[in-house]
Amino acid sequence: MSDRELLDELEAQEARLVLESFDETDAWELGSALREAALAGDLPVAISVRRNGQRLFHTALPGASADNDGWLDRKCAVVDRYGRSSLRVGEQFRVAGRTFESDSRLDPSRYAAHGGAFPLIVRGTGCVGTVAVSGLPQRDDHRLVVETLTAFIARRSSQ
Repeated sequence: MSDRELLDELEAQEARLVLESFDETDAWELGSALREAALAGDLPVAISVRRNGQRLFHTALPGASADNDGWLDRKCAVVDRYGRSSLRVGEQFRVAGRTFESDSRLDPSRYAAHGGAFPLIVRGTGCVGTVAVSGLPQRDDHRLVVETLTAFIARRSSQ
């Protein structure tokens, strides 16, 4: 897949993965679903769900470390700033022939445009928070979040 094709797919994901609402119970259910998926795959990840800057869910599974918490913070900071997935932001720079680290003019100790953090978008409101995973290669972190969020939204729609 070319960089442009990947960017198009990331944009489509954000357009498709829109929630009707998002509260503390939803954060717990989404975080728990991510935890269950990670446990089923024996994945060494840390997971975070935040709304408006408040951490509503956090867990670290065997094999994850404090470094993963730092990555969660840095990737979520990118989503908070741009309102887009951390992978999409990094890919936008790559498609433009630039790098996030040198061309964003943001402190790389505070921001990381690597895959794994995704915006929680509420219809009519916009980005209200983040759901994030750290511990795998960046596209695998992103994929785990997107697959779980897709299933979460599908379950809510069928209720």
